Amino acid sequence: MSTALLIVDHGSRRQEANEMLEGVAEVIRRQRTDLIVHIAHMELADPTIEDGVRACSEEGATDIVIHPYMLSPGRHATEDIPRLARAAAERCGVSVRVTGPLGIHDKIGEVVLERAGLLQNQPLESAG
Repeated sequence: MSTALLIVDHGSRRQEANEMLEGVAEVIRRQRTDLIVHIAHMELADPTIEDGVRACSEEGATDIVIHPYMLSPGRHATEDIPRLARAAAERCGVSVRVTGPLGIHDKIGEVVLERAGLLQNQPLESAG
């Protein structure tokens, strides 16, 4: 049984926003070269969740972990994405498991502090 990771965001009408998710997938591919990794957008852009499930299946995955690339456990992460994922899995003949969204994690805090320039031992840039 081969496992894949499908990272799903909301999707946007702005192409540069959609392309960012592919950048996230590239980071993960470099970290786990043994893992099939694809992306999908819940709506507004391609590839769709079904496209993503199909791409994983075509690469040999029979078990697909779907990660909602969202911060909070809102309706999209807890209802819409799981519903769309189950329907796609049935059509493609694979099993899927949907994880929780990013949520609260120490590493999220580190990223926020880094982006704000407030990590310990990181020099503060002056605003002037």
